[in-house]
Formats: sequence, C-alpha cells, structure tokens
Amino acid sequence: MTKPLRHPLGWLTVTASVLALVAAFLLLRDPASASSLPPGALAPTSSQRAIARKVTRILGETQYSQLPIDQHFSQLAFDRYLHFLDPEHTYFLASDVQQLSMYRDSFAKLIEAGKLDPAFLIFQRFKERNRERMNYAIGLLDKEPDFNTKATYDFDRKHAPWPADDSAMNALWRERVTDDALSLMLAGKTWPEAAKILRARYKAVIERVDQITSEDVFEDVMNAYARTYDPHTTYFSPRNSEEYRIQMSLNYQGIGASLQLIDNYVTVMNVIPGGPAAVAGTLKPQDRITGVGEGTRGPITDVVGWRLDDVVQLIRGKAGTTVRLEILPAGAHPGAKEQVLSFVRNKITLKAQEAQSKLEVLKRHGQIYRIGVITVPSFYEDVAAENAGDPNYRSTTRDVLRLLRKLEQQHIEGLILDLRDDGGGYLPEATALTGLFIQHGPVVQLRDRSGRIEVLDDPEKAPAYTGPLAVLVNRYSASASEIFAGAIQDYHRGLIIGQNTFGKGTVQNLIPLDSWSRKPVDGQLTVTIGKFYRITGQSTQHRGVIPDIVLPSPINPKQVGESALPQSLPYDRIDGVPFQIATGLAAVPPITQLNADELARERRSPNFQWLQADIAAIDGMQSKQTVSLNIATRRAERKSEDKDLLALENTRRAALGLAPLKHASQIGGKGDKLPDVVLDQAEDIMADMIRLDGIALPSVQTAKIATHTR
Repeated sequence: MTKPLRHPLGWLTVTASVLALVAAFLLLRDPASASSLPPGALAPTSSQRAIARKVTRILGETQYSQLPIDQHFSQLAFDRYLHFLDPEHTYFLASDVQQLSMYRDSFAKLIEAGKLDPAFLIFQRFKERNRERMNYAIGLLDKEPDFNTKATYDFDRKHAPWPADDSAMNALWRERVTDDALSLMLAGKTWPEAAKILRARYKAVIERVDQITSEDVFEDVMNAYARTYDPHTTYFSPRNSEEYRIQMSLNYQGIGASLQLIDNYVTVMNVIPGGPAAVAGTLKPQDRITGVGEGTRGPITDVVGWRLDDVVQLIRGKAGTTVRLEILPAGAHPGAKEQVLSFVRNKITLKAQEAQSKLEVLKRHGQIYRIGVITVPSFYEDVAAENAGDPNYRSTTRDVLRLLRKLEQQHIEGLILDLRDDGGGYLPEATALTGLFIQHGPVVQLRDRSGRIEVLDDPEKAPAYTGPLAVLVNRYSASASEIFAGAIQDYHRGLIIGQNTFGKGTVQNLIPLDSWSRKPVDGQLTVTIGKFYRITGQSTQHRGVIPDIVLPSPINPKQVGESALPQSLPYDRIDGVPFQIATGLAAVPPITQLNADELARERRSPNFQWLQADIAAIDGMQSKQTVSLNIATRRAERKSEDKDLLALENTRRAALGLAPLKHASQIGGKGDKLPDVVLDQAEDIMADMIRLDGIALPSVQTAKIATHTR
C-alpha cells in the first residue's frame, strides 16, 4: 500500500479500497441493493436490472448451445468480464482478483436475477486502479527515463499473472511508460515533447474512464454473459443499437471501417467492402489507431486511451474531405514504427459494395488465355428495393450474373471468383450464387437448437456458366463465403485456391428487445440460433474450407479465425444429403498436376519469393513478445528492418527489370503499386485449368463422391 506521506493520493486510495471491501461484504447479504456500492459509484438502474432478467431469459430460450447456467458458466462469464476491463493484466492486483472472486462461482446467476451490483463493484475497483496507474504514470514523467538501460518490456500480458503487489505493478508501469516515451522519440520527438504528449494521454485516459456511464458498464456485463455462450452472441445497448443500424444501413459518411476499443487502442475489426478504406486497401483488421488528423496537413491528435465514440466522431466527416489515421499495424509490438494513412471520406452505400469484374489476358507458353475475374466483396441484397417492386434491385447474384454476361461477350475461357476478405452476409445470396454454377441441387444444411435440419437448394434450374471455375479465398472469407466455396468444392465444380477460410459455421438472428416485451425496451441482441453444414455433412465451424491449392498469406490463422475466438462452438458433422455431380460442366483437372505446375512456377517467380520473404518478416515481428527499452538498440532495429525491407523489394525489382528504390518509405508509395501476388498465381492456375480442361476426374475422386451421396 502506498504511504500517504509519499503520495498525496494515498489516503484517498486506501479509503476507496476500504469502502469497496465493506461494500463487497454487504453485497453478500443483499447483492441487489444499490446502497451497497460506495458513495458516488456508478450503480445499475431498475430498468437495467429488468433488461438483464429479460436478456438472460431470451438467451436461455433461443441460443443454440443450450448451455447450463452452472458454476462453470459463471466462472467463464466472470473471467470474461475481467478481461473486458483489464485484458493485459495491468490494472488489477492479484489481491483484487482474489477478493472479487467471491462472485466468480455465482456471477451468471446474479445477472440472471438482475442483481448487478457485484459487476458494478468490480468496475468501481477497476476505475480506482486505473486512476492510480495513470497518476503514477504521470508522476514518472517528471524525470526522463533511462534510455540506455538493458531492460526489456514484456508487452504481451494476456496470459501473464496479475501483479502480486504495488511494487510489481509499479515496475511494470515504469517499463510501459518508458516504452511509450521511446515510441514517440523514435518518431522524432524530443523528451520534453514526448513527456507533454504522454501527460495529456494519461490524463485523457482518466477523463475517458470518468465519462463511462452506467449504460457502458451494463453493456460490458451483459456481453460477458452473452459471449460465454459463443463469440457471436452479443448484446447492444440502445446507443450501440443505433450505431449498428447506421453501419448495417450503410448510410453514413466516413472511411468504412468498424472499430472496437481494446486495451486503450481503438482497433479495426472489419473493413467494410466498397468503402474508402477497402478501396485504398491499406487499412487492415487488427490495425490500431493511435492518432487522427483532419485534412492533408492538419496536426494529428493522439487518441490512445480515448473513448471509442469520440474517436469515431473524429474519423467521420463530410464526404470529399480527407482524414489521416496514424496506425500501429496489426501484430506490431507497442513502439513499432507507425504508419500514416490518408483516406477521402465518402458516403458508404450499397453501390460501393457491388461486385466488380475485369478481364485478364495472359500469354503462357506461346498461348493466349482470356480469364475473367469477378470480385465479390460481400453477399448483399437491397431487400427494401426488392420489397418495393423495383425490377432493378441489386444483389450479389444479379450483379455477378450481369458481370458474367459482360465477360462472356469478351470471350473468357475461365473464371475466377475472388472472395478474399468477404465476410459473408445475406444467406439466400450464397445459395443463389451457387446456383449460377451448378445443376439444380442442395447447397447447405441448417440445424437449429431443436436438432431440426433444413436443406436449402439453389433456386436456379440450370447453371449460367459451365466453363472452368476457381474460387479464391483467404482467412477473412467467412460465413456465406464458406457456404459458397464449400458447395463448389463438394460438387467438384471448381477449384478452391488460397488460404484456409475463417471457420464461421454458425447462424445469427437479430432480436430487438421490444419484440419480447409489452413495454418499449431499447437495445437488441444478436443470437446464435443454428449451425450450417455442407451437403456432405461436414461443418465449416472451426475448420473452415480447406483449399485444393494453398497459396501463402500474411494473415496469421492463430490470430484470426473462429478457432482463435474464445468459446467458439466446436466442429461436428451430420449426415450428408444426396447430391449428384452433373455432366456437361467443366471438371476440375487432376489437382496433383495443378499443384506440381504451381510449385514449379513459384520457384521461378520473383514476386512470389518476395511475398514469402515478406510473410516471414511479418511472422518474425508478430512472434516477438518483448522489446528493448534501450533507445540505441531500438533505433538500430528499425534501421535494420528498413534496410532488410528495402533490400527485399529491390531484389524483386531487379529480377523484373525495374529501377531500384532509394528508401524503404517509397515502397508501395505513389506510382509504386505492389503486386497482388496471390491473384496473379490464381490466374496462372486458371490458365493451367483451361489447358487441362476436359481431363476426367480420377477414380479416387469418384469414390469420394459416392461416399458423400447418401
């Protein structure tokens, strides 16, 4: 415990902790009593208590998993709530966790009963510790840290033990403040400038936490409960329900990205297809936003520790204006080199998400190959326009068919559907799109919580395209994308190329709380109500769709995908349904031959060698869990990284007969578009498919088909 003579806030800290301890024992007697919370602390409202009872009842009656709300469920929900508050174990002491764990075995039961005070008490303890840490960090800025130390900073603390006492916590924060300062000084700041920025940042953290409302705490509590079922079951507060509506309607002006606050960093969760960020291609999921600047030259405001709402408001703005984001790239350690990305804001509309096409003409071995590429950013349908009777309403299937007819007029010999980064969308579009490429038949099976199975057929009676087909996927291809890719693979209608897909094999339903109440109730739930299965009976859950030909990707499957999410539902399988491989459609040539040709090509391709080396460098960076706190060491590391990056790029350019670059900062800059190596390789594979078109399926594949037909 901090001595009061050494720290002016010492007695305040002791008093707050004592009050919290007294409140904890009062809660054991009457957890529903708001008076048990310390004076001035946030407390749940009577409405929130009622909503908690309603939400838990709805989940119990509709959620697919049907998990028992027992001691184990309570423990998971409690641990998840602590993780929401303190994911890196840098605020709570081990003694805090031990004391608050008196609620661990009954946490879910208390929420079900509307007894929310224990959760609010836990938040109050977090708020106290947060203030202590920020004030301690601000105090450290009175003296310049030792930047010549041999010490290191362990920044990945998700699985680290909670600090044992104040001494251990102080040591941790000395390292963290030193690393924060180093990051700024490596960006060209002097120590006084860095100290000024950090002082403002840490004060902002206190202010943001002080601005947290009862509604914010309640939303975290309910999501700790809801996501214990599975990672896609979610509670939205009234405010975030409106935010969700805005994003789903695609009717706002911004850059087109969904964001979430994770450990003081506003983090990119998804890039909305067709928006400015997606068009630029520079912003990626899991990138962390450290600063926001207005215009092309305005100052960049440090936003580390800001509330998510406030950062969103900075990023949004009038269409046609420019916003700059300072980014700590996904997987980069704190203090790594940041990037500044510029985006021109625009209205995010359905039109921006539409499928697009292009014709690629390749010359291979003296022969010309005409290949169509259709990019499908999402599975969409303008339901409102369709319901209004608009004969020209837009949908993925209608747009792909239109683009396909245009490509056929350009005499394509093969087609690639690019579903990379396609996170899914409207389920009927997955079955409809499949129908453009197969003879009429089943596409996917849906199983609900009662065990009832529904088989969805494609709505088309005959295929619209019968030529060679490939589907390009990566780890961000999810849900409806996996239904489509899985069906194409099961029918042996086309080749799946790329990276193992996301592995999301669950179905969600949006439930406004109003629909379960006689009185108006704001807020809504997304609830997992079922799982989908391929026609072979296999689930895509966890496993995803495994490509026939694997191509490298910088997306780390250990960090991205259903298998990386806590409490995700397991893989399983059910009986398959009868389906028939149609004749008259282009068959998939022998995959062993295609793989052999691709491997030989990869060994000769400078672009492919560059991609593999770049991925290896990214993997090396992401594997780091500690960084040096020595400024000379860090500068040398950055210089070495830039040197290696430049050498790698210039090796590629030399092999292609391009002029070398002088600085690493020029890579991917204006007039230096980097190649889409994976798409280039997919086009080469398609050229091989066209050349080998007509070769019969080997007997081993025929046997596999017979096994899957029941």
